Amino acid sequence: MTAIAQGRTRRRAPLVSAMCALAVTGLGLTGCAGEDPDAGTNGVGKLAADKIQAKAQAAAGAVDTVRLSGTVVAGGKSYKLDMSLKSDGATGSVTADGAAFHLLRVDEELYLKADAAFWKHEDGKSDDGKSDDGGSDTAAAGKLDDKYVKVPTGDPSYKKFSGFTDKDLLLDSVLTLHGSLDKDGHHEQAGVRTIRITGDGGSGGTLDVSLEGKPYPLRLVRAGGAGTLTFSAWGKDFTLEEPAKGETVDYGKELPTS
Repeated sequence: MTAIAQGRTRRRAPLVSAMCALAVTGLGLTGCAGEDPDAGTNGVGKLAADKIQAKAQAAAGAVDTVRLSGTVVAGGKSYKLDMSLKSDGATGSVTADGAAFHLLRVDEELYLKADAAFWKHEDGKSDDGKSDDGGSDTAAAGKLDDKYVKVPTGDPSYKKFSGFTDKDLLLDSVLTLHGSLDKDGHHEQAGVRTIRITGDGGSGGTLDVSLEGKPYPLRLVRAGGAGTLTFSAWGKDFTLEEPAKGETVDYGKELPTS
């Protein structure tokens, strides 16, 4: 009887181990008893939380391109972003207050593209925020419909919107957790195994860092409910080109809206 029991135990051990492996890779679990969740990874999961954050920041800074999507809350307003960023510019969409527009920056030239409804909404406001009545606003909005409007560098909108197109500025501002750092286990983002770190138990933000390949940041929950961002396409190049003259409107020193 003893020999039979031992034989069954020996036969079950590889089966249990195989089931654990399938669970870990297929379901994003942290592993079964005796399994090493960092086996076959880039090893950053074994580091202290502050070292993981430093590794993620360094990896992000060393690559030229990334796609950033999600929400950012700034100045009491929520912005939905889907931006492809590189060192010399960016392209993508921004949605705020239900209005969507496209941003394109090539070197220092920044363009904003939106439909007529967007420009009519902006133009049709007086200084007190109430709608003005004027057919000229509607006509002007029609001329801007689906055109790339060049944002003058001296216009307040330039600084506001160019921040959404600046890879280094964006990453430097969001990839730092606040408070005491700690690890919060192994997770998965878009099929990629991650190690999660937190600031002050999560109130200072959480960051998922890839355990596969380079330790790139993959998902960030910002402190204080200031938005959630995902990062993808690290190092995947894309083309940036200024729009054709026939698709561009240049208003000179300032935009037609505040």
